[in-house]
Amino acid sequence: MSKLALWFWATGLLFGQAADSVLVVVNEASLFSRQIGEYYALRRHIPLAHVCRVNAKVDEEISRDDYDKQIAGPISSFLRYRHLEDEILYIVTTSGEPLRIRGSGGRLAEEAAVDSELTLLYSDMHAKPHNLPAGIGNPFFGKVSAVFRHPDFPIYLVTRLAGYDFEDVKGVIDRSLVARNRGKFVIDLKSSDNTPGNNWLREAARSLPRDRVVLDESARVLTDQLDVIGYASWGSNDPDRKQRHLGFRWLPGAIMTEYVSTNGRTFTRPPDTWNLGMSWSDPKGLFFGSPQTLTADYIHDGATGASGHVYEPFLGYTPRPNILLPAYYRGRNLAESYYLAIPALSWMNIVVGDPLCRLGPP
Repeated sequence: MSKLALWFWATGLLFGQAADSVLVVVNEASLFSRQIGEYYALRRHIPLAHVCRVNAKVDEEISRDDYDKQIAGPISSFLRYRHLEDEILYIVTTSGEPLRIRGSGGRLAEEAAVDSELTLLYSDMHAKPHNLPAGIGNPFFGKVSAVFRHPDFPIYLVTRLAGYDFEDVKGVIDRSLVARNRGKFVIDLKSSDNTPGNNWLREAARSLPRDRVVLDESARVLTDQLDVIGYASWGSNDPDRKQRHLGFRWLPGAIMTEYVSTNGRTFTRPPDTWNLGMSWSDPKGLFFGSPQTLTADYIHDGATGASGHVYEPFLGYTPRPNILLPAYYRGRNLAESYYLAIPALSWMNIVVGDPLCRLGPP
């Protein structure tokens, strides 16, 4: 083994790449969830003792009480019983498990993503459970040189294996196993925008090798890009974007993020005739209450990892592409790359993908 290969092997261990650091949560009430959990555990060689089975509603939206009783409580009990609280770094949820916790909205929201609530399960188990309203600072945010481990960071990194159907999720898992560090990072700004979002996108481009970046600051929307390994944009919040699908050729291991409020609202497949709506007031352009892009479309089209929001997150709490893309390029796994870039937990964010997916050396 060369010195470079040895370094990346050691770095992988240091950054928690081992399968025994993963807990897979399967909803016994959902055949879809069971199929995904079993396939992932087999492909990633997850120990059977690290598969936690719960009995939860299959509804995408649940109450806070149902979350506590059907999801958080059983997972906590499982971790304690098997003495896995510290060994587990990553929790994987699946389609067929609840996605959103309903509640009041706004900056003092009680609504949240199930996965984002689960990130705090470690600290909830070791101290007093966190209180509402939602929105708690992520202790791992921006710690780009730190090793993710317990108890330094008293959280779990939670990702979801989800898609419109089993073939979509199977594709995510299979592509994660053959990911390589090649291809282009496509970064598409919104023209004439003075919010921090464009600055984060520009900084992401500056932080990556110039020959690996496609950057556009014009009004046009980038489509039909080849060999895409990373993508960041405003999604449907760019007024110049009119089409639902971008026509990209995604490489295995490719990830994406966008500044969109409701892209993770559902994993129910829309009709093929549905396109992005131009107005919130036009019911014909809405799907599951929103005219905006869908995280699941990126997965269906070939991305291996994706971020989303189940309710309004506000721009400042969306993943920062200037942290996400460079971290992933430099060797962090998918879960750590996304959570380094997410400012708040117990919030609206979801991360779709295999937490262990990693590009390896450039």
